[in-house]
Amino acid sequence: MLGESHDVPQRIGFLLIPKFSLICFASAIEPLRSANRLSGRTLYHWDLLSTSGNSVMASGGISLEPAQEIADVQHIPTVAVCGGMGTHAFDDKRVLNWLRRLARQGANIGAISTGSHVLARAGLLDDYRCTVHWEDLAAFRESYPELDVSDEIFEIDRSRFTCSGGTASMDMMLHVISVQHGYDLAAAVAEQFMHERIRDRHDHQRMNLRARLGVAHPKLLAVVSRMEETLEMPLSRAELAHGVGLSTRQLERLFRKYLYRTPTRFYLELRLERARLLLRQTTMSVLDVALACGFVSASHFSKCYREHFQRRPGEERRHHTETGTPGEMAH
Repeated sequence: MLGESHDVPQRIGFLLIPKFSLICFASAIEPLRSANRLSGRTLYHWDLLSTSGNSVMASGGISLEPAQEIADVQHIPTVAVCGGMGTHAFDDKRVLNWLRRLARQGANIGAISTGSHVLARAGLLDDYRCTVHWEDLAAFRESYPELDVSDEIFEIDRSRFTCSGGTASMDMMLHVISVQHGYDLAAAVAEQFMHERIRDRHDHQRMNLRARLGVAHPKLLAVVSRMEETLEMPLSRAELAHGVGLSTRQLERLFRKYLYRTPTRFYLELRLERARLLLRQTTMSVLDVALACGFVSASHFSKCYREHFQRRPGEERRHHTETGTPGEMAH
């Protein structure tokens, strides 16, 4: 699937993990459908797969009917694991063993959004460059420190392909169409979806800081960027100010004027947001989460966390396990 190929149609299996992201899945399927229509040929054929053959519900509550269960699929040239909400905790041995068997047969194995967790758990990303949704990056790197994990929108490394999620699935498939059947067809497909630019894999996942914060002051943006890079080992106000040629008083004024809070408060909120993701997406202890986010003790971390989120770290983890989190549906 991933390089130049003359095998037409190419068969692709999409393995749906419960609570998979519908937008990621649709963004992968629709370019293939459109490529078939615009070329006047069946370039791609796809099957929906599940562990049992029963319907699988997406994170938005919509169910799809897979054509097959994985036990009936002995060989398939390409398979993509479609993840979403809660996929980081998915640990079905039938799926892991099935993916390993396909890999031994030489299949292309890939993942969309948080499906990368499944491939990592199966040991199929060892020695391959990979990516995952930006909200999962910190937790993924903590869980699999041996992996080569990037923050790019998609990665294609030999027989492995991973995609960060959202509409990045479309960019990955447009890239594949371009490589296999020419840029003109890929561009025509993109135009069908009013996708004005086929993003390169090196494009950043997240909006730039200027767009995210709604401010344009270059020194303020430089300080926030430095804060995001040093959540584990927070810098002092003086160090942050010195790094951009400001006094601490000037730095304070900038933050109050544009972000309506002190630099210290903004920095703390960044660290607490990172901590919440780690609590939800890993099995790290509360102390380990605290240390990974720059807190000197679990008690100090717990106090700050409770004041900001109105629940203790342990309560956050239990609540998330029991109810899930709507915010993850965007994956």
